[in-house]
This record gives sequence, structure tokens and C-alpha cells, in this order.
Amino acid sequence: MTDTRTDAPTDLIVDVGPVAHGGHCVARHEGRVVFVRHGIPGEKVRVRLTEAGADAKFWRADVVEVLEPSPDRVPHFWDVADSARSWSHRHPPVGGAELGHISLERQRSLKADVLAEQLKRLAGIELVPEVEAVREPAGAGTVPGLGWRTRAGFAVTPAGKLGMHAHRSDSVLPVREMPLAADGINALRLWEIDLQGVDRVEVAAPANGSRPLVLLVPAPGTRSKRLSGILAQLPDDVSVASLDPATGEVLQLRGRTYVQESAAGHEYRVTGDGFWQIHRDAPETLVGAVTGFLHDGGYLAPGSVVADLYAGAGLFTAPMADAVGVSGSVLSVEGAPGTSRDARKNLHNATQVEIVQGRVERVLRQKPRNFDALILDPPRAGAGKAVVKQLIDAGPRAVAYVSCDPASFARDLGYFRQGGWDMAGLRAFDLYPHTHHMETVALLTPQP
Repeated sequence: MTDTRTDAPTDLIVDVGPVAHGGHCVARHEGRVVFVRHGIPGEKVRVRLTEAGADAKFWRADVVEVLEPSPDRVPHFWDVADSARSWSHRHPPVGGAELGHISLERQRSLKADVLAEQLKRLAGIELVPEVEAVREPAGAGTVPGLGWRTRAGFAVTPAGKLGMHAHRSDSVLPVREMPLAADGINALRLWEIDLQGVDRVEVAAPANGSRPLVLLVPAPGTRSKRLSGILAQLPDDVSVASLDPATGEVLQLRGRTYVQESAAGHEYRVTGDGFWQIHRDAPETLVGAVTGFLHDGGYLAPGSVVADLYAGAGLFTAPMADAVGVSGSVLSVEGAPGTSRDARKNLHNATQVEIVQGRVERVLRQKPRNFDALILDPPRAGAGKAVVKQLIDAGPRAVAYVSCDPASFARDLGYFRQGGWDMAGLRAFDLYPHTHHMETVALLTPQP
């Protein structure tokens, strides 16, 4: 990581060019590419170099002054994430709200541009998709796009205050609010607590209003007495646990070591820092898109044989089990042991579901079968060429691919196309307003 602070800042004036994957736009200075954050295509801005070097292939920079603004520029909703304001106080902005200066409608059009560029460059597909908005959460306030995060991770400053990292930096800046977070997270007022002895704090506040969980990641050598002191500062109705980063073990300090989530008519237990979609409406949205594609295409019905790969706690597995009924079968594959145990608890009554903990490629080799459909929801890095080949060789009738990264999705889509498959449907969702992230769901089928 590079500390973006500098005692001798170098500023440039540039014209902001097209948006690129990763939350920045492309500009040029004397022929060199500069990746600019906190700008909008078409603006003229003064930027501060945050990463530069004579031999570097490109530079990185933050906007510190807008000379010719875009009509889509709006006041940033969060002072510590506002680039110009932060640099005027001699420090970089925190990450996590890098598009907060852009109207939501333009944010979605820029995300569509990014997805279109990745599809063309990596998959050879000419398509400009719509990025769909999701409904605003109740109680989000007057500013659209806030209050949607049911999960948030924080760093801790050297003085023990709640903080967040600046982009690509070891610098931790104190924060006193998280406007993107749900009310249940902000209501804990973690910024008022002395967190000395803790490296990281993960918070989950389920959208169904069930008991929130604060997960503390202690610094090496922290004594249990210090954690007890933090525990005493948290409300009694909040579960508190600690996570050993070396072993992944979650230890109970008070209440549960998990949260209880609800989606698609099912209840899900999610332990510790186990994966769950962070937008309060993401689970229902994504389940609806996946089941819609598979059902409408005739791949999902009573008696169907389905696999849910990278299945997590079973978000897609449970509604798949409903759809195939007791005459069908669902193979649920998850690599993380703790999350796989959650899936077993969540689906223990579904006799048509087989849950296997292990790597996707190994499990598919051990359990070949004639699949009607595969659901693929890999981590941000995607599935990769070898796994895609294995999926094609398994011979399913269709694959529903869920992705949180347009670049890895487009790359994997290119591998599917090389193997004789193509994209039969695509939906993209703005499930992360004010950030550059988006979620896509695609239906992939073999070419006739």
C-alpha cells in the first residue's frame, strides 16, 4: 500500500476523460495516463498526484479543485469522503463513497459504460446494458442512495478511534458517521468507544431488525481484559464476538456469534464475518433475477437437478430447493468451512439438498451428474479459465452467473464463449450507490 499523504504535493490541471473500471476516470498529462478519482468525464479539474514516478506506466490523482464542473456534479453527502474538502485539510478522503459527488442517475450511466467497455474488450460483446436502480430503504433520510449497508467494516486509528482507510493507503482517518450504513449500524455510535487494542471492527445489522453483531479483530497481544472493557461500552442487546485472524475462529463475548438474516421466504444464520450481500435489498433482488432467468428459460422446475456453486450460507440454495421440490436435487458447494456449516444449519430440513464443503473444481470432479442448471456466484476475482472449462464439460443446460465485478465477469464470459456458449440474458443492478461497484446476473447457454 502507498501512503497518499505528501509534504510536497504536486498538482496538475487536466481534462477528465472517460470513466474506467475501478472508480476513476482517465486523463492525460503530457502523454502520460493519469487515473483520476472524484472527477466526472468532461470536467476540467486541478488534481493532486497520489502515486507518481518517472518510470511509472501511469499516475494516480485525486481532484482537489473543480475548475469547470459537470452539470451532474452534486454536493458530496459525507465530508470525510469529499476529496476537495479533505485535501484542503491536508489529508486524503476516505474510501467507500468515491462517486458521492455525482448524481445517482449519472452514476448508473457511468456504471453502464464501464460494463459495456468490459464486455466489448474482454468478451467481444457489443452491448450497453441498463443498470437498474433498487428501491430506497425506509428511513434513509432526504438524500437518495443512503442507509443501505447492513454490513460495514472499519479500521481503528492509533488513538483507538473508529476510522476508515484512505484509498490505496495505510492511513486511517477517524470517522463519526457512516451515511451509507443502515440505522442499526449508526445507532451503535462506535465512534464514541475507546477501541484501543483492536485492529478492525466488522458490524452486521440485519435488515429484518434482528440482533446486530459487532465483531472485534484484536491486535496481536491484546489481553482479554481490554476486550471486556470494549464490551462494557456496547449496548446489552448487541451480540459481540472476537475473530482470530490467524485461525478464522470466532469467539463468543456476548450473545450470538452469528446474525439471523431473512430473504426469499427463508431464514439464514450467518456466522461472524461470513459472506452476505451488504445492500438490504440485494438478497431478494438477486434471487429474483436468478430464479426468473432459470424459470422462464425452462431450466428450473419440480424434478430439476441444480448446483449452487460458491454457495455461501445458502442464499440461492434454499429457493432452488423450493423450486425443484423433493423430486429434484440441489448440490450446494462452498469452500469456507464456517460458512458451509451455516448452510448445513440453514438447510437441514431440505432433504433434496446435498451440502459439500470444498473447492468447486474438486467437488464437481467427485460428484458428476446431469445438471439442468448451475448457479455461479464466485468471489470478486471470478471463476477463472480452468473452472469455466470444467463447468462447460459438466454439460449443464444453463448457467446463471452472479458477479460483483464487471472485469472478472466479462473475462469469464469470454471463456464461456470460447467454449461454445453465449449470453442469453443480462441484468445489472446498482446495489452499491455512491460507489463504483455493481452487481450483474447473466444467463449463459450453449450455442445451438
